[in-house]
Amino acid sequence: MAAIVFTSISTLALPLFAQATAIEQFKSFAAGSKSAKGEFVQQQVKLVDGKPKVTKTSTGNFVFARPGKFIWTYLKPYEQTLQTDGEQLYIYDKDLNQVTIKKVGNALSASPAAILFGGGEIEKSFTLKEIGNKQGLDWLEAVPKEKDPNFEHIGIGMKDGVPVALELRDGFGQVSLLTLKNIEKNPAIKTDQFKFIVPAGADVSRL
Repeated sequence: MAAIVFTSISTLALPLFAQATAIEQFKSFAAGSKSAKGEFVQQQVKLVDGKPKVTKTSTGNFVFARPGKFIWTYLKPYEQTLQTDGEQLYIYDKDLNQVTIKKVGNALSASPAAILFGGGEIEKSFTLKEIGNKQGLDWLEAVPKEKDPNFEHIGIGMKDGVPVALELRDGFGQVSLLTLKNIEKNPAIKTDQFKFIVPAGADVSRL
C-alpha cells in the first residue's frame, strides 16, 4: 500500500532544501509533519511484451496523523477506504458494503505505510540510500531490513523538502507509482477523525 505528498513550505526555505540531499529532505519532512492531507494518483505498471505499461489508474485523497493513523480513500474507478486508528486497520469496500478488520500490531513499522505515516524512526526498519536527481526530483531508496514478499523497495522523489512521488516495487516485479499533490501540512485534526464507524448493514469480517 502505501501509501503517499505534502507541501506547505515557506518560500524563504526553498534555497535550503535545494542544497539538501534527498535523505536530508525526507528526514526533515518526517520530523516536521505531524499531520497532513492531500490527494493522490496511483498507477499500476506491468511489463507487456517487454515494455512498461500502465494497466490501472486510481485517484483519491488521504489524511494522516503521526504515529500510524491515516485514512486512505480511493474515489475512482471505485470507492474503497483503508483506515487505521493506530490499533485496527479497516478496509471498506463501498460497492460490496463490506468491512475487513485487521490488527495493526507491529506490522505498520515495516510496511510502505510507515514511510509517510509512521513515527519518523524510518531507519529502524529501512535502509536509506541516495539515488540522485531524475526528472527534476531528488530520489532516495528505502529497502526493508527484513525481507517482505509484498515489496522489495520504495523509491521516494523529493522536491523542495516534500515527497512528491513514490515508486513501490513488489517481489513479483510489479510497480505502483504514486503522485501526491494539493497537500496541506499540519492541518487541524479532530480527535475522533480516525475512529472508524461501520456503515449500516455492512458485512464485517475480522482477520
